[in-house]
This record gives sequence, structure tokens and C-alpha cells, in this order.
Amino acid sequence: MMNPGIIAAIVYGILAIVGGILGYRQAKSQISLIAGCGCGVLLLLSALLHLQGQSWGLLAAAGVTGILLMAFMMRLFKTRKFMPAGLMLLLGIPSLGVMLSQLGAF
Repeated sequence: MMNPGIIAAIVYGILAIVGGILGYRQAKSQISLIAGCGCGVLLLLSALLHLQGQSWGLLAAAGVTGILLMAFMMRLFKTRKFMPAGLMLLLGIPSLGVMLSQLGAF
């Protein structure tokens, strides 16, 4: 069954992949491509594992999301530009909240 935490992991994973691709296309940033696609795939795999009954799948998704949030926070403080770090923070914080809520952390 798809709970809100799994949906949040899937949506944030897709956003990370799209963001990585856009970062590569706009700035030719291979780091953006690798990090965005890598983390996005990890989020999608974590959601899939949780759907298949692996209880730690959502915990893994929350961990990846937390790491991404820290990276985007550092990037926002460094660049002072809303795009893309600020947007990914605004979308990632509620995603992490939903995942943690599903895990019973709240």
C-alpha cells in the first residue's frame, strides 16, 4: 500500500533526478547530474523496497532526504540564490516531515 511517506520519497526522488538533469543542461555541472540522479534513484529504490515489505526502505529514504537537505542548505548559504537550493529545501522539508511521521518519529 502506498502511504504518504512512500509518495513523498517518490516525488522528491523524481524532483532530484529532474533537478540534476536541469543542472547539467544549464551549467554543464556533472556533479549536479551525478548527485541528483544518484540520490533520486536511491529515493526511488528506497520507496520500492518499502512497498515490497522492507520496513527500512522508508528509513533509508528519510536518510537520503536529510543528507540532501543539508547539502542544499549549505549551497543556499554559500550562493544566496533561491534556485535550485532554496526550492529543493522548500520541497524537501515537508517531504522529510511526512517520511518521519510515517516512521513514527512525530
